[in-house]
Amino acid sequence: MPEIRNYTLNFGPQHPAAHGVLRMVLELDGETVQRADPHVGLLHRATEKLAESKPYNQSIGYMDRLDYVSMMCNEHGYVMAIEKLLGVEVPERAQYIRVMFDEITRILNHLLWLGAHGLDVGAMTAFLYTFREREDLMDAYEAVSGARLHATYYRPGGVYRDLPDRMPQYQSSRWHSQGDVDRLNRNRQGSLLDFLDDFVARFPACVDEYETLLTDNRIWKQRTVDIGIVTPERARQLGFTGPMLRGSGIAWDLRKKQPYEVYDRMDFDIPVGTNGDSYDRYLVRIEEMRQSNRIIKQCIDWLRVNPGPVMVGDHKVAPPPREEMKQDMEALIHHFKLFTEGYCVPEGEVYAALEHPKGEFGVYLISDGANKPYRVKIRAPGFAHLSAMDEMARGHMLADVVAIIGTMDIVFGEIDR
Repeated sequence: MPEIRNYTLNFGPQHPAAHGVLRMVLELDGETVQRADPHVGLLHRATEKLAESKPYNQSIGYMDRLDYVSMMCNEHGYVMAIEKLLGVEVPERAQYIRVMFDEITRILNHLLWLGAHGLDVGAMTAFLYTFREREDLMDAYEAVSGARLHATYYRPGGVYRDLPDRMPQYQSSRWHSQGDVDRLNRNRQGSLLDFLDDFVARFPACVDEYETLLTDNRIWKQRTVDIGIVTPERARQLGFTGPMLRGSGIAWDLRKKQPYEVYDRMDFDIPVGTNGDSYDRYLVRIEEMRQSNRIIKQCIDWLRVNPGPVMVGDHKVAPPPREEMKQDMEALIHHFKLFTEGYCVPEGEVYAALEHPKGEFGVYLISDGANKPYRVKIRAPGFAHLSAMDEMARGHMLADVVAIIGTMDIVFGEIDR
């Protein structure tokens, strides 16, 4: 008889399926997982402490870097908390822009999740397909903020600027012939809203392509069906939110249950699973992309016919327009004071939460009346999900650990903070 003994194995932190810097100590009986002990903190950058040492408006960019595939949603949570403390009313147009970009961010997040999860369990093609659509949405990010990743587009009181009337154009180079450039620029002749309208029209067919690759794929189902099952009661007890909770059959979505911005005016459905396994969570996220597409379309239609301000008019919170700042001494003083010492927020404490692509993203702020927060605590959805790793992986095979990490949609910036 061959000798069978237990192994203690290091999984990561540099493992390609560890989604960043997860180190997991696995106790194995043969190839069966007896215990999984996640070690985190390898990406710790003290975001909360740094935010406590800076004026409020200088920490928005740190939020982008928490979950670096759901950038604007992180900003949204932080900005909402500041607005609650300040008692600021955001202009209606800015609220629609925020909702639209939250949903663009949700699609961006789910596309990266789908590509990476597929790659983890051996499906190479999905990764190439999903990045094709990510490219267009990244161009939308770049058009409004000038950055493709860390946008810093949301500001307390609204958004940085209104939507552009013209999209950036490709130019011919040694990599792109004139014919290529004409084809690439075909849907970029109008405004950002025209570009997004074109994207929204063709995106459902792209989701159909992903489903053709995966949904009924025999190998995909063997790797995900009945893997990492979590019952509805247990999902609640473990603090699951977002697709992890909805995959277990609980229709909890902050956009419906505690609507913020203009989500109460949007028409969309909450997809829920039935078995609480990895396959159900996959189906939930696929359907979420379709629902986000619907919401973006509704926002585009509203924004086309409703011009208006995208920032509050209070120059104690929002900088004056640039041309005004160049000509008016008082405006220049406002601008200078805003960007050097910021603004003082009334004393108090506040918690603002939103439906982030990965679950409930919350920001808890305590203000002592100064121009920087006394305490910032971020409620990251991925942290609660990762803490269930031991329970979800126990009894599964070593190869299933990779599928379970994939189904959690983990990004370490927000877990380690």
